[in-house]
Amino acid sequence: VTGELTGDGVKVSRRTIAGLAGYFRDEATRAAMDQDRLAYRVQAYEPKPEGEPGAVCCATTFLEPGLVGDEYLLTRGHFHAGEDRPELEVTISGTGLLVLMTRDRQTRAELMRAGSVHHVPPGTAHRVANTGGEPLVFVSYWPSETGHDYRTIVERGFGARVRRVDGVPTLVPEPD
Repeated sequence: VTGELTGDGVKVSRRTIAGLAGYFRDEATRAAMDQDRLAYRVQAYEPKPEGEPGAVCCATTFLEPGLVGDEYLLTRGHFHAGEDRPELEVTISGTGLLVLMTRDRQTRAELMRAGSVHHVPPGTAHRVANTGGEPLVFVSYWPSETGHDYRTIVERGFGARVRRVDGVPTLVPEPD
């Protein structure tokens, strides 16, 4: 019901505002915020090491509400190292947008809300923005051989950002 994962092998990680340096358009505002403020935490269960085939991995992400300037708090986002590997997202609670981007920077978003299921196609970068007033909780599933490519996003970013425009969450295209 809550998305909490427990048991042997569950690993917990935390990402603070400090850990999101370079991900927001308004870096000065991000830098002025409490750097220890939690942006999101992840509970992951990976029965096989990343890159080794033979298992399905899962992780619950608890993404906090809030803004950095006019941009909603978000996860870092990534492509998969295994270009032919998909992922599945299931929303437990809260509201947000799943942002999907192809290698040629075509970017779109899908509304996440309790019970919604989302397929991340192979070769598609993905990140999540919390557009609501409570934590956005979702569970991700992927094959263990998938691997993660965060570097491309650090270097090139996404083709659009989820920004608050006239009080409404809006996917705003970014210049190349």
